[in-house]
Amino acid sequence: MDDTPQELTTLVGREVYSNNGVFVGEIEDIRLDLDAEVVNGLALGELNPDLFADYDTGRRGVIVPYRWVRAVGDVVLINDVIERLKTDDETDAALA
Repeated sequence: MDDTPQELTTLVGREVYSNNGVFVGEIEDIRLDLDAEVVNGLALGELNPDLFADYDTGRRGVIVPYRWVRAVGDVVLINDVIERLKTDDETDAALA
């Protein structure tokens, strides 16, 4: 990732995609740890309904841990953990 400092507000409104190119959601807010002075999460809204149809998100969104972030540019790329959760659930259902 680029180490050039950016204002956090520049992240709000950016689209988030998995590293496989699947749209996850849009950044609505940033979760901060003020004591450590680090970003520790991204609050996403406008979620991809195909990824989150089976999860109760309270219709508000989800918080993605910042450690999942792989790259920040015009869009934000995260690890494909969310896609794997969906795949694991489908695999578990097939085994039951």
